[in-house]
Amino acid sequence: MKGNYLHGSIDDLYPGMVVPQPIYNTDMSLILVPEGGVLTEDRIEKLKKFNEGAGQICFSAETLKLILKRRDAILNAPLTQALEDEIGYTDIKQEAIEILERISHEETPSLAELSSVSEELARTVETTAPSVIVDLVSALSSADEYLQRHCVNVGMLNGLLGNWLGMKKADVDTLVLIGLLHDCGKASIPHKILSLPRPLTIVEFEVIKTHPVFSGNLMSDFPDTVRQAARGHHEKINGRGYPDGLSGSGIPFMARITAVSDIYDAMVSRRSYKSPNSPFRILSIIESLRDTELDGELVSVFVQSMSNEMVGKQVSLSDNRVGKVMYVDLQNVEYPVVEVDGETVLTDKSLSCVSLLYTEEEN
Repeated sequence: MKGNYLHGSIDDLYPGMVVPQPIYNTDMSLILVPEGGVLTEDRIEKLKKFNEGAGQICFSAETLKLILKRRDAILNAPLTQALEDEIGYTDIKQEAIEILERISHEETPSLAELSSVSEELARTVETTAPSVIVDLVSALSSADEYLQRHCVNVGMLNGLLGNWLGMKKADVDTLVLIGLLHDCGKASIPHKILSLPRPLTIVEFEVIKTHPVFSGNLMSDFPDTVRQAARGHHEKINGRGYPDGLSGSGIPFMARITAVSDIYDAMVSRRSYKSPNSPFRILSIIESLRDTELDGELVSVFVQSMSNEMVGKQVSLSDNRVGKVMYVDLQNVEYPVVEVDGETVLTDKSLSCVSLLYTEEEN
């Protein structure tokens, strides 16, 4: 057996998985899927036929982590759905689906319709504990509803960050609106590009880069603050963002806030071409973008506040055990201190947090 490889079943693989290390046949004499390969239903079926019904393969510990993340999502889906229903998230998501569907058919929803959905989401943010919102945003979900959930999640994260910054309620509500609608321009992008089961080519990415302009145009009836924030949420502090190459304080403040929320949710979500990241890994990445891509002060508030909300939550560990977060060191946010099997452990590369686990008792 080579290194950290183990035997497993082809049935553990799933469409959309990006293979982090090669998958081999059972005696490891042949690479069945190369590193970086994207699994589709057709490809998985071909693997089964090639193996003549044996159903066994060899995959790495890194691949196992992805499999365990998916199992967490399946096991916790009923509980998460109940929570979503309880606080009104499900209804708001459905309204977001309808709005995006209309935009994709070149219809423009009215200011009243968009404001109504935004007000519902703002009330949800106001009346829901931050810890619960963190659970909802971090819940593993289907890749095929990414855009709808992303819009709702960024609206909630914007609201949280606005509250953590001590902003006035009217400004927090505006942030919720911006988050909800910041990516509505993606509904004008061809679906075949949005749903590609792989990273984008340079040409495809140039098409994607037009979506903030579409978002701003679709929000023409809203105040300049809202339109400019939607247009500017992909601008970077170092001036290397898009669509206008703005930098530093030249980027609207609410756009800088939305950029933080957008990056967190995009990385914690499952996409057609990638599996989700650990929330702690994402906070570490966001920290690394301080003062280059993201506003440093906003990064400090977001990372510290999110870390505080993670304490006490259950997490799935890379060795398939369940732990409880006891402490998050802001100088090492990727590896929190957890309690597992009655022992207090500082996680590291050899024992890391894979995902948050939602339980009814916790909330």
